[in-house]
Formats: sequence, structure tokens, C-alpha cells
Amino acid sequence: MQVMAEIHPTAIVDPTCEIADDVKIGPYCVVGPHVQLGSGCVLHSHVVIGGPSKFGKGNEFFPFCTIGTKTQDLKYAGEPTTLEVGDYNVFREYCNINRSTAPDLRTIIGSYNNFLIHSHCGHECHVGDHNIFSGYAAAAGHCEIGNWVIVSGCAALHQFVRIGDHAMVGGMAKVVQDIAPYMIAEGSPANLRAINQVGLSRRGFSDEDIRALRFAYRKLFLYKDNKGDKMEDKYAEVLGDEKYGSNPHIKYMVDFLRASQRGFAR
Repeated sequence: MQVMAEIHPTAIVDPTCEIADDVKIGPYCVVGPHVQLGSGCVLHSHVVIGGPSKFGKGNEFFPFCTIGTKTQDLKYAGEPTTLEVGDYNVFREYCNINRSTAPDLRTIIGSYNNFLIHSHCGHECHVGDHNIFSGYAAAAGHCEIGNWVIVSGCAALHQFVRIGDHAMVGGMAKVVQDIAPYMIAEGSPANLRAINQVGLSRRGFSDEDIRALRFAYRKLFLYKDNKGDKMEDKYAEVLGDEKYGSNPHIKYMVDFLRASQRGFAR
């Protein structure tokens, strides 16, 4: 016997949608054209999903979230643009994620992310896996968020900002430059406070890894001669350290900082 998706009679689903057989769509939901919903997706009541957009399996959408709607970028001229979403993400009440602005660009959300009430990701944001956007946290267009990042309540990320893996952005922070991986940043504008030691411990980082990251934090961020060309000397010193230089987390941090286009918080 063929199993059909469970669609409430008050929901509006465009005939061009591709919906897995076990998807549940609740009352008063609106699913626009060219939306793909993978196995196990659940839309509670009053959800709006725009397309073209593609969602993997197990995503959960709570009332009044608007996902895959057109970009808020004023340059948008009506071209077909996309949103791609992985698996097992949670989109809580009133959160909003927009499609890209241009056809050759994409807004990308990975898997196992949790977008809390009123959070926002703008056009062309790239979000990795296992991240948390707390209530009212907002990322402007083109932001890049790594993995295992926490963006705390009411924090605002300037367009093109990058946040490295395992970083934590404090509540109400104004982030105008990249945030290095493994760090805690807070303030307006956001500055580094310390390594994210509690978060790293909870995720299974060894004591040796945490000591290595604390060493890198002191060398790269705490000393006054850490700007301009002198940073390359600091990178060389950290990577060449006999005890910690071969640690893969140190290499990732240095690579992240070297790739920065906007500069990074200190």
C-alpha cells in the first residue's frame, strides 16, 4: 500500500513540490513552488516555505517561521535563486532564512542546526553543522558560520563576517570582523574574551588540545605586536613551536586567520 504525505486540508501546497511520503504538513501552512521536502520533515501550523529550495530529511518547522522566501537584498531582480538545507535542522517560531540574490549563488544550511525564535540568516549565508542561533540572533548576507558555533541572543553579524568552528558569540554582540575558531567573543564591537574552554570540554577536546589552544590564544591575540605584517611572524612562531605547533587545531586556526578578508577580532 502506498503511503502518502500527511497534509492538513487547510494547507496550501504548490503542485510543483516534491514531498517525501512521510512528510507531515500541518494547518494553514503554505509551501511554494519548486520546494523539495525530504523524508521525515514536519511542518507544524502556519509555516511558510518558499522556493526553489531543497530540504533533506528530518527537518522540523515551527509556527510562523518563513524559510526559503526571497532575499531582502534590494539588488534582487526576480531571478530564480535557491536555498539548500541539510538534515535534522530545527526552525523555531518566527525564524527567517532567505534564498540567494543571484542565480549563481546559494544560501546553504548544513545539518543538525537549531534556529531559535526570531533568528535570521540572510542571502548567501553558508552555515555548517551543529550550530545554534539563539533568539533574535541575526546574520547579514554572505556570512560564513562553521560548525558547533553558538550565536547568542540578539547578536548581530555584519555581512561577509566569518565565524570559526567551536566559537561562541556573546549575547547582544556587534560582530564586524571575523571571529577565530575556538574563541569566545562579546561586546560592541565584539572582541575576544578567552578560548571557549567549557564548550570544548563538553565536545570532547582533550586537555592537551585545550592547552595548545590557550597557548595559541596568548601568542596570537594577547600581545600588542599582533597586527599587520607581524602576524606572519606570530603564525610562524606558533606553528613552529616544538610542543604545540603540530596540533591540527592550531593549524586550522592559523589557516582561518590567514584567509580573513575583513580582519579578525582580537
